[in-house]
Amino acid sequence: MSQPANVWIIDDDRSIRWVLERALNQAGMQPRVFESGESIMMRLEHEQPDAIVSDIRMPGVDGITLLSQIVEAHPDLPVIIMTAHSDLESAVTSYQTGAFEYLPKPFDVDDAVALVKRAVAHSHERRATAEPQAESTQRNTEIIGEAPAMQEVFRAIGRLSHSNITVLINGESGTGKELVAQALHNHSPRASRPFIALNMAAIPKDLIESELFGHEKGAFTGAAAARQGRFEQSNGGTLFLDEIGDMPADTQTRLLRVLADGEFYRVGGTTPIKVDVRIIAATHQDLEKLVQAGTFREDLFHRLNVIRVHLPKLAERREDIPRLMAHFLKSAARELAVETKLLRPEAEEYLTTLPWPGNVRQLENTCRWLTVMASGREVHIDDLPPELMQQAEAPATGQTWQEGLRNWAEQELKRGRKGILDTAVPEFERIMIETALKHTGGRRRDASILLGWGRNTLTRKINELGMDHPEGVDD
Repeated sequence: MSQPANVWIIDDDRSIRWVLERALNQAGMQPRVFESGESIMMRLEHEQPDAIVSDIRMPGVDGITLLSQIVEAHPDLPVIIMTAHSDLESAVTSYQTGAFEYLPKPFDVDDAVALVKRAVAHSHERRATAEPQAESTQRNTEIIGEAPAMQEVFRAIGRLSHSNITVLINGESGTGKELVAQALHNHSPRASRPFIALNMAAIPKDLIESELFGHEKGAFTGAAAARQGRFEQSNGGTLFLDEIGDMPADTQTRLLRVLADGEFYRVGGTTPIKVDVRIIAATHQDLEKLVQAGTFREDLFHRLNVIRVHLPKLAERREDIPRLMAHFLKSAARELAVETKLLRPEAEEYLTTLPWPGNVRQLENTCRWLTVMASGREVHIDDLPPELMQQAEAPATGQTWQEGLRNWAEQELKRGRKGILDTAVPEFERIMIETALKHTGGRRRDASILLGWGRNTLTRKINELGMDHPEGVDD
């Protein structure tokens, strides 16, 4: 019978220590708790647990410093880093420094226990992690996200931070695919080399090969001089190919050859050019369906689909909307050199309920619009763009009519409307009457039976609603 796993818990928060100790005990492990990381390294010289769970911010030795020391001295010991600051930097720093996993607070206790079990199970397989990377001199590409779906994206970026592997990013238009690609580059060994982005959908098909591979002088009409393509420009760095699903078939074949051989010819050229480029591709389309339809090469799909990162729609991460809006309003004010607008609580709550089909890009553009168009410093519901009010009134697909009605009522009340039954009930009756009459070919007696009314009640309702004999037949 194997010994119960020893797990050390390091956190200055007594309640977290208590919850984890109790949960791990119940899971058959032997937890041991510490208020700080001060004496941990000394203890590790004499005894080693199977796994460590440590907070990232603590008085004295912080979690990252402690993690760094543990990784250097005991590379096979898995460390799970907990943090209440669930941002990209915390995730990436944790992974780059050698964390086994990253656990954002507040966490589900069952998930935490499962994670500790996984760390214990892999404790003897875990390879030594490289020394912490120097801080990258990255551009300011802040990714905001506390939603669980975004935490998965942060984890992926963190796990890939020591890698040059090809990545495919899936997500709807406006979800921030280029921002994630930039973050993958910034937190990679290629961070000091170029990051070049190219959108396949934005380039005329007959110019795509020249854009990617460059051309020699006189290769085609207008080629007055030789020109480097994006592959040469990104040599040693990262080439981000956005909307890869729109790449023409001929270019797909050439791209596959470059990925396989690491070399290509410029358009009109006869000398092979060797490059070392990491490819990050992105698409809002379902590439598997394009492969089945024969419009995307299956071998290229498998070459690109090594690691896939899925970006959620904004509607799937509504809890991030207030922080995103505050960020974009601040950015827009800085860009336009004006005072930052502030959202009234009811306006913020209302915006959080919208479907946002254009995702984060639509939200950012809305914040720019508000910065320019809202009359006062505080933004009220009435200050919002008219199209957002119409968008809110459109029922979401896949909803039941009860859910649609509930959403309509919530939105009307948030807009400060009163007496909403005076609007809803007549409209409800009108729709039911029109639908029943359409179903019976205008025969009122049959329609009244479908509605569960008497013939006279239907006639009275039609008159009250001013429906003027709507396709009705007096039968």
